[in-house]
Amino acid sequence: MISAQVDLTQAFKSQRQFVAQTGTGHHLLLDDTAGGTGPKPIELVAAGLAGCTAFDVITVLRQKYHQKITGYQVKVEADQAERPPQVFTAVRIHHVVTGIDIDEKALQEAIRLSEEKYCSVGAMVQKTATLHSTYEIINETTAWMQPADVVGVER
Repeated sequence: MISAQVDLTQAFKSQRQFVAQTGTGHHLLLDDTAGGTGPKPIELVAAGLAGCTAFDVITVLRQKYHQKITGYQVKVEADQAERPPQVFTAVRIHHVVTGIDIDEKALQEAIRLSEEKYCSVGAMVQKTATLHSTYEIINETTAWMQPADVVGVER
């Protein structure tokens, strides 16, 4: 079971700031644009989607395809309905994978598996929104990560 709780921080003020506590005991502030001390709840849905697909994709790339990942970023942008409830209507997910000789087909398959099978947040968001995923691969050029040529040592 997943659980969470939110508590109003300042009952006698007009602000809408809450402290959220997850079922695993983690805390964070929730706020609105006016207060600006924490994310809006809907922003957490976007962050949750980014995190959910990131966990799936990195796991598939590392465990199934044994890819040498040196960096990974997932960016999510979402359009919302104009009227309440302002659910997501279109979501763009962009994966940026950095590594050594990353297999593009492996990345495509990892993203597909996340979208179609593993990502629970994505499955919920797809009830109201279309998801469109893109990706880019950045070849790692850091010298210390590349195989070294063995050169004889002179004494």
